[in-house]
Amino acid sequence: MGDVSLPKKYKAAVYDKPGSISTKIEELDMPEPGPGEVLINLTHSGVCHSDMGVMMNSWFALPAPTQAGQVGGHEGVGKIVKMGPGTESAAVKVGDRVGVKWKVSGYYTPGTFQQYVIGPANYVTPIPDNLDSAAAAPLLCAGVTVYSALRKSGAKSGQFVVILGAGGGLGHLAVQIASRGIGLRVIGIDHGSKEKLVTDSGAEAFIDHTKGDAEEEVKKLTGGMGAHAVIVLTAANGAYASAMDLLRFGGTLVCVGIPEGDPLPVAKAYPQILIAKAQRIVGVAVGDRQEAIETLDLAARGVVKSHFRTAKMDELTAIFEDMFEGKLQGRVVLDLQ
Repeated sequence: MGDVSLPKKYKAAVYDKPGSISTKIEELDMPEPGPGEVLINLTHSGVCHSDMGVMMNSWFALPAPTQAGQVGGHEGVGKIVKMGPGTESAAVKVGDRVGVKWKVSGYYTPGTFQQYVIGPANYVTPIPDNLDSAAAAPLLCAGVTVYSALRKSGAKSGQFVVILGAGGGLGHLAVQIASRGIGLRVIGIDHGSKEKLVTDSGAEAFIDHTKGDAEEEVKKLTGGMGAHAVIVLTAANGAYASAMDLLRFGGTLVCVGIPEGDPLPVAKAYPQILIAKAQRIVGVAVGDRQEAIETLDLAARGVVKSHFRTAKMDELTAIFEDMFEGKLQGRVVLDLQ
């Protein structure tokens, strides 16, 4: 397939004022895939909480501030329209539907809030035929990240896992994968408004963190022992502060949500107690390519469904405003067509 059918320009949503919630639609020049790369015509992109962290420069750990004109996004799905040199033996070809997931995509590398994007041929994720593109997008970051976090928690089927932020974009997928995919007994913790989404996703119990004492409730539900694993999917330092108290002897805390602002240590992670109770704390950024394939397979088999609504590219600023205020349920996916 030659260049003839590709437009010279295409639309992208860029961060025009990094440090604040602001995006703008711009026309960009069509890029050329280099050695080992493919050019993808994107149809959908999920919007992730970490995009907001990058846009607002609110992550302490980022090495440099985000530049104006940066295209964000790292949950893109589309079709390969052109192969760069040296991709003859790649596992993908022109016409294949693939996903672009977090590989610092959307921070100093052009991300997926645009109609065309370049990706490494050996890293893009093949999308199963029977999985809708819009439904696949949130699985590429949110889905694979929680899948990886659950695997690394060491919790086995029949054991208790507490999910903090259970009604969010990552949370509702984590509850489904844990309960339906792995057979864990899920206790979801979030704001009361998210209770139905969390229980519909398969949680055995729901705790509203604005009411009642989570530690007491978890003890009650687990026969006084505490959970085998606690997974923090929210960016709130307060969630981390409560997490250690929910663990049993030999339990694991998995850190996923990245708090914004000045870094604080995990409260109550006392060496004396970690040692006495043989507990672990692990961090998970995102899964690997194999975990992405396994997550998409769970979705293709109908085990996991992302709750999402689609929106147009020019609604991105409003989506981020809702996200900032904690109003989003499930996920939002941009339709880039």
